[in-house]
This record gives sequence, structure tokens and C-alpha cells, in this order.
Amino acid sequence: MRKLFALLFAVSVSGIAIAGGIVTNTNQSAMFTRLQARDATLGIDAAYFNPAGLTLLPNDGFFISLNNQTLGQTRTVNSDYALLNEKEFIGNVSAPFFPGFYAAWKKGNLAISAGFNPIGGGGGGTYDKGLPSFEYDVADIGSALTLQGVENIDDYSVNIFFEGSSVYFGYQANISYKISDMFSVAIGGRYVTAKESYVGHLRDAMLNFRGTLTPIPDVFSTLATEATAGAAMATGAASSMQPLIDGGAGGLTLAQAEAGGFIDATSRAQLEGGLTALGIDPTGLTIAQAQGAYTTAAGELTASAATASENAEATTVLLDQEVDYEKTASGFTPIISVNIKPIEQLNIALKYEHKTKLEFENSTSKDFIVGSDPETGVPITMFPDGEKSRYDIPAQIVVGLTYQVFDPLLVSTGFHYYLDKNADWDGREEYLDANSFEWGFGLEYNISEKFLVSAGYLLTKSGVSKDYQTDLSYSLPSNSVGGGFAFQVFPMLEVNLGGSYTMYKEGDRTFDHLFAGMYPSEVTETYDKDVWIVAIGLNFNFGATK
Repeated sequence: MRKLFALLFAVSVSGIAIAGGIVTNTNQSAMFTRLQARDATLGIDAAYFNPAGLTLLPNDGFFISLNNQTLGQTRTVNSDYALLNEKEFIGNVSAPFFPGFYAAWKKGNLAISAGFNPIGGGGGGTYDKGLPSFEYDVADIGSALTLQGVENIDDYSVNIFFEGSSVYFGYQANISYKISDMFSVAIGGRYVTAKESYVGHLRDAMLNFRGTLTPIPDVFSTLATEATAGAAMATGAASSMQPLIDGGAGGLTLAQAEAGGFIDATSRAQLEGGLTALGIDPTGLTIAQAQGAYTTAAGELTASAATASENAEATTVLLDQEVDYEKTASGFTPIISVNIKPIEQLNIALKYEHKTKLEFENSTSKDFIVGSDPETGVPITMFPDGEKSRYDIPAQIVVGLTYQVFDPLLVSTGFHYYLDKNADWDGREEYLDANSFEWGFGLEYNISEKFLVSAGYLLTKSGVSKDYQTDLSYSLPSNSVGGGFAFQVFPMLEVNLGGSYTMYKEGDRTFDHLFAGMYPSEVTETYDKDVWIVAIGLNFNFGATK
């Protein structure tokens, strides 16, 4: 039964990143939401997107940006496994608060900035009916018993629930300096604290057994009791024949023994009926052969009773469990940035973020038991308290560009390349065919001095292979569209409103599920999701009031 709980609680289970790589979020401001490409921005959110560009803020002084995005995601997994009661499993992921805070102080050629945002994860996911991997082995039990000759098993039911949350908070600081009118540079770093928490249960697993929904452990207990009774009957019948064999009637059939007066009709009927009940045709069997059949059946039934008792005990534990654990990690990300402004209309930004090493440690209060040590009998759990694992944030290379086509119209584009294959994901990085990347493009148009509108598009390509995908953690290519506006309420305050929608390309994985833990059965799972965002941002320029 160990495979029943061989689940992959991976880091992205409830991550709700729209823009970004497999781990990293880059949808980090309301301005991004409405434009989809901020990599060469010279605004206050450059504290995240383009730190070197902060030296080109419009005036000296303090700048602050307060942002929040409200996000919702639907994750859908379908399985074609024939024994499942339901083939579609839906998870709802939400993040009502997805904050982004940026502050900068600029004086002459120098700018100092700080930022805070969810650099990874940022949402909580709920699966009211669990996922296929939780249920495959439960679905197998009834069919396996039917194949072993147990009759009147029609269906199963089970109560599965899973909820997970994941957020990586980034605390960033940068120092930026303008070397010349064309070149600016910045160096900075981000301290990351990561936390993932999971709660869930698997309970009330039942079989429709002989017309009644019966807990699976009780089904095995009933079978054990019946097998024990059958073994006792067979042992008694075999013992009752020994005097006949000792008296020289061992070579006679039961019919001949009755005709010769060795047994009466009632005894013959009982012995033949017992054999028939055991699935043995008594016709033509000698008394010695009948005794041997009873003895063999008694041994088999005794073994079956022992197995059924073991299964009753095992399923009592394995099919009534809860999990409640979290894992935490922290790490540091060095960041370098260069801004190039060769002409007034054109701005180019380059940024490199180093890999962030994250070693997680479990803190577990309730855990799934998946087996026991064969020598000591000590339970083996799924998420041992104190166990450590790696899931790094990959390094990334970013190139951005903006171009003022004419006075009201700005074109913005950006490219992000994630060095996923160089990260340590406890071996899961071996299932990558290529590194992931994304490309964004946006247009911003000033309708007046105080009001602008924008729209953008973002293409995300994931480099995972089909072997990487699981129902709990999968990565899909996507297309995002966004739009919104900014309004200058007064010189010190700008309001940004934006919205976006992300459409994912459906993915799939075909694999062998071991029916009853022994026989390969090909299963295909398909994965899909969609995401929406509504964002608001308040940008304060305190220097503009002077």
C-alpha cells in the first residue's frame, strides 16, 4: 500500500505566477499588469525590473509605489483511468493579496532603492476532491478483490481533501549610479524567505460490499472472519475422514462409501457440500483425495485469512490519515543591472539575477504513514519532521527595451531567460528538455498629460518534458494579455489600474500505473489552467511637490 501515498508535494503546487519561470514571479506591479513588459522601465517599479534605470527618475527626491494584485486560478486535471469514479479534478487557487512595495531616493547621479514582493508562489490552492494520484490505489482495491473471486463489490467512495499554500517573499535593496548620460549601473541583492504549507486528509474509504457501503478495513475483516471459518470447516472435514481411511475406505468414492455402509447419506451430503462450497467438484473423488482437497483448502484459507487480517490492519491506518506540515527556507540573490540610453527616444536595460539556493526543512505535526521499517517496525512517514530538500530559484537573464515612437506612443518589450537546468530541484531538473523563457510586448499611449492607456502581450515557453509533469505540479506554455490605464491625480500621485488574463496550452503525460501494485496499466493525464488578475498601484513622487 506504500504507493497509495507516493504523492509529489512539489514547490509549485499552489504557486500562482502568471509572468515568470517555473519558480519565479515577474508580475510584480500594477504597471506590469497593464503593459506586460516593464524590463526597461524608468519608473519607480524599476526597483525590481531595472534598478540601474532609477538614476533617470524625473527628479531628485523620494519615490514610493504601493501595489496589490488580486489573482484567481483554476487548475484542471483529467485522467482516463477507467476505475476512477470521476475523471476530472479541479483545484481553485486564490491570492487576494499579492503586494508589491517599492521605494527609491535619488540625488544627482545616485539612487538608492528597496523593494518587497512575492518573488515566488503567492497563493493558496484547494482541491476538494483531491487529485488522481491520491485516488488510483483506492480505486484498485475493489477490482483487485473481484479478480481474486470476491463477489458483490460494485463501487467505492472516498473522502479526499488537499490544501496547499506557497509564498516566497523577496526583500530587495539596490544602489544605482549614472556613469554618464548614456550608461547607468546598479548592484543589489534580494533576501528570500520561502514557506510552503500543506494540510489534507484521506478518510472514509468504502466499498459497496454486498449492497452496503462498508469501510474497506471492515471488508477485509469480514473476509478474514469468513476465511477463518472456512479453514476450520475444512480442517474438521479432513479430520472426520481419517477414521475412514484408517478403516481401509480411503480408496472408495463418497458414493461407494455410502453404499458400503461406511457413511450415511447425511455425512455424504455434508462432505460433498463442503467441497462444492470450496469450489471443488466432489464427483469421482476418493475419500483420500477428498481429505487431501480439504487439507489443501484449509491451508489456503488460513493464509487468506492472515492476508486479509493484515490488509484490514494496514488499511485502517493508511485509509484514515491526515497531513499537516510546512517547510521553510531562505536564500540570497545577487543582482546586477545596466541601463543604456543611447538616444532620447530609446532605452535599453540588461539585468542578471544569480541563482538563489533554497534548502527547505520540514516542520511536521501530522504526517502520512506509508509503511514501517521491516527490522524495527518503526513507522515510515511521507514528510519526516526535520527532513531537508532543495528547490532553488533559477538564475535569470533579462533584456528590455523601450522606444518613444512619437510623443504620445511608447513601445516596450522584454525577454527573460531562466537558467532552470542549472538549478537544484532534488533531481527534478533532470526532466527539463530546455530552459524556459518569455517575451513581452506592450504599447502605452498618452491621451493627455494626465491620462494614459496601455495594453500588452506576454508569451511564456516552458522547457519541461512530459516526465516532469505531475497532477500536483505541472508547467505549461501560455499566452497572456493585459491592459489598463494610469491617471495623474496631481503631481505627487499617480494611480494605475490594470487587468490581465492568461491562457495555457493543455499538457499531458502518459505513464504506467501499477494496478494492485503489480500490473502495469497505461494512464493518460491532461493538465490545464487559466488565470485572471486585477491590479491597482499608487505611485508617489514626493520630489515633484517642490
